[in-house]
Amino acid sequence: MKKLYILMVIITSLVITNSFAQQDSAKTDDEWKWHWGDEEDWGWNWSWDEDFDFGFSKSRPAISLNYGIANISRNGLNKEFVNPNLLELKLGYIKENSAWGKDDLINHRYRNVFILNESNKLAGKDAQGLEIESDMWKLGFERSSGYGYKLGENSGLIFYNGYTLNWSRIDFKYPQILTLLPDSEIDILNMYDETFRFGTSGVGGIRIKMIDNLMLDASYERSIVFQRHLFWKWAGSAIIESAAQGLLDKFIDEIFESSPYAGPVVSFVLKNALSYGIYELRQEKMNWPFNSEAPLSYDQFKFGLTFVF
Repeated sequence: MKKLYILMVIITSLVITNSFAQQDSAKTDDEWKWHWGDEEDWGWNWSWDEDFDFGFSKSRPAISLNYGIANISRNGLNKEFVNPNLLELKLGYIKENSAWGKDDLINHRYRNVFILNESNKLAGKDAQGLEIESDMWKLGFERSSGYGYKLGENSGLIFYNGYTLNWSRIDFKYPQILTLLPDSEIDILNMYDETFRFGTSGVGGIRIKMIDNLMLDASYERSIVFQRHLFWKWAGSAIIESAAQGLLDKFIDEIFESSPYAGPVVSFVLKNALSYGIYELRQEKMNWPFNSEAPLSYDQFKFGLTFVF
């Protein structure tokens, strides 16, 4: 959104500049000199860190390692899956500063790229009866942010919410008996099998900052894999979600203004409740509220370590 904002500002500036030039090209240079000392009178006190920060300035490199468990489902599908375990690696940047003028409140941001393997092999499980085995590789981008409390000079407790954009490749292994006869549910799963599919997810969790360079992480992530990517319907659904989160942010800002120390917990509860609700609605329609197929859904519980450099 900030990139779009900057682009709009640049385009508007160029249009206005061109309009003035056409209106009176005979004015002298002295007449057009800008009085930079009057900047405060205009209310234009630009701050690069606040107005043009895309998440990486004054940030620290970070590596996260996560292990977890997952559950696979799809609305209207009666097949049973072997519940997989997962391993995940994240490489990114963490930025922290004080929040709302309080030195003991933390504003936390984490931007990263990640790669994840989710497989029943990691769980050491084999299929029983008619269970379907799976092995998934996923690559994507994650953006998370939240607030927390300082517990000491280099320790803290952080509550966060985030989202990912990702691409998954899933390999299903069916019991032989399920391949002998035509099966509409197997036909649906074959649309995901051994091919890259686009997906998104909502994530919420808690980070415990033990020391300056080490964090413990516990999180829940609801991820969906699209049967096919319908860009305009997906974009419309994403805009609705972004607008809802934006309105909620305004409400949370008012809570911080009146009760700053309640803000981190209230923000955590409200933003993750909204994310969960939206992804619950997308279980039936992947591009809710627009007509679309049900996605393949993964509910994931993760535990890990984050090393900050």
